[in-house]
Amino acid sequence: MVFFSLLFLFLASSLTLLLSLYLKNTEVVPAKGGSYTEGVLGSPRLINPLYAPASDVDRDLSQLIFAGLMKYNSQGQLISELAKEYQVLENGTVYQFQLKENILWQDKEPLTADDVVFTIKAIQNPSFKSPIRPNWLGVKVEKTADLTVRFELQNPSAVFLENCTVKIMPKHIWQEVSSQNFPLSIYNLKPVGSGPYKVTEISQDKEGNIRSLKLVLNPLYPGSLPSIEKLTFLFFDEEKELIKAFKSGKVQGFSLFSLESYQQLKKDDFLEYQLSLPRYFALFFNPGKSKVLAEKTIREALHWATNKGEIIQEVLLGKGKVVNSPILPEIYGFEAPTKIYAFDSQQAKDILEEAGYAAKEDGPRLKVVSKTPSFQFKSDLQLGSQGTEVQELQKCLAKYPDVYPEGEATGYFGSKTKSAIIMFQEKYRAEVLEPYGLTAGTGKVLKGTRAKLNAICFPATEERLSLAFTLTTVDQPDLIKTANLLKEQWKEVGVYLEVEILDIATLEEEVIKPRDYEILLFGEVLTAIPDLYPFWHSSQVKDPGLNLASYENSQADKLLEGARQTLVEAERKEALEKFQEIFLNDIPALLLYNPDYLYLVSDKIKGIEAGIITDPSQRLASIENWYIKTKRAWK
Repeated sequence: MVFFSLLFLFLASSLTLLLSLYLKNTEVVPAKGGSYTEGVLGSPRLINPLYAPASDVDRDLSQLIFAGLMKYNSQGQLISELAKEYQVLENGTVYQFQLKENILWQDKEPLTADDVVFTIKAIQNPSFKSPIRPNWLGVKVEKTADLTVRFELQNPSAVFLENCTVKIMPKHIWQEVSSQNFPLSIYNLKPVGSGPYKVTEISQDKEGNIRSLKLVLNPLYPGSLPSIEKLTFLFFDEEKELIKAFKSGKVQGFSLFSLESYQQLKKDDFLEYQLSLPRYFALFFNPGKSKVLAEKTIREALHWATNKGEIIQEVLLGKGKVVNSPILPEIYGFEAPTKIYAFDSQQAKDILEEAGYAAKEDGPRLKVVSKTPSFQFKSDLQLGSQGTEVQELQKCLAKYPDVYPEGEATGYFGSKTKSAIIMFQEKYRAEVLEPYGLTAGTGKVLKGTRAKLNAICFPATEERLSLAFTLTTVDQPDLIKTANLLKEQWKEVGVYLEVEILDIATLEEEVIKPRDYEILLFGEVLTAIPDLYPFWHSSQVKDPGLNLASYENSQADKLLEGARQTLVEAERKEALEKFQEIFLNDIPALLLYNPDYLYLVSDKIKGIEAGIITDPSQRLASIENWYIKTKRAWK
């Protein structure tokens, strides 16, 4: 008994020691396996790199099925994907990429430089109508070896690398498809890519709408393979259907686009990731449509009258950040602006009063501006006078056939003109003759006659300038709430808003393209390497440019050009910070907020990082770090 007791203790202590050593020298790491189901609003139509950027759903799926020369990591930084290495040559006008060896498409055909050249040339071809064609205009692409591609740019560009995140298409699949049939090809829904996942099953309803799509790992992917083996996407027409599926446990993750149902979505087994998108929503003032908004003092007053903090709390439920600068210094690590317009309604009122806009008990503030006529009679005129004043006199008299039936404008004061003046004087006897003790017309244009002629022919006018504007925005709940809250805030200082709500298609075609708005509430999204040229350079004031405030400043233009072309990060930073100060002095737009991108995912899915993403599909860019199952591995 003693022997077996000691033996048992020996074995137990040995096992404990071994277990302790094992736990001490191993760690929990992701293991292959598991499946993840995501709910998505909308349905796929064109899972094709040429067209996918136009649709959130297609862009999400392309992110997983295709690969690009470059990709983003979880912190929004650019890293290589298909590229083994790249070089920036000739002061930033040439980018040369070396592809990784032995890359295969999902159908096991080799991926080479020919596929890259084919993809870019298809994007550049106007007959394909790719929405990302503007990004590639003026770029010459050529194959210099089987695995080497060379891009030549017209000007140096620090942001060109972001273009190279475009997903590459297989030439052997698409080269025989005409541009007319590209959007109709079956390969838009059964894509052959080189990304980490591939399509295995598509489910449709009776009407032919795609309701689910299943993906599995692509073992031929040249990068790090994800741990999660299977992905399923469920597609919904309305957000309420998606939320219902979330509550029933059908989906394990989804992006929250509307905060209306946010309070109902809290579940203990779900985690909320607040991802940062480099975007902002702003009020773009159009001076071409409003003389009043062309006044800098009015734009400044509107800044003081806007309570951005209240908007974030009331509209975004606190899920966002105040934006005071177009370069988003908090995201990109720039210096914060020195000038900030904080909410101060009294300051707004004082500025408007000083600018001459008087408050009214009921209605918008108003300023009345007297306008001096461009021409007035200043000389004494009589028989024999000639010149411009005589000609203008004759034009004025010709308006009265009973006074000057001849209506001749010769510029010479003759007998006919004299007779007309006599008739004019006697017609207005009480104002022209009687004050001077005259009983009959003299035919001379002296002080009294001249005053009456000026009053009738060139009367002084008044211009009434009202602080009443139309704010146009898209039919989205958060933007509608923002517009209505601004309407309330500005009314407090005497500025009245009429809110116009349009669907996105109408807004883009009938309002944004022709710049037909006074104030536009809209959003702009920047890239991983900040390039503000498309949004604020004077060359972009007309469509397809994105300078929605028609902002023009030559000094700002030079800074934006320099920031875009320099390859030195410190120089780009300096240029953009200088632009920031110029912009905030000119205040062509009122920047409002940067909403958080909310991504709700089951706590069973590990490895998700709440970093910076450049567009919603980038939430999937680091899916290689996600996992469900775990195992222990030696340290």
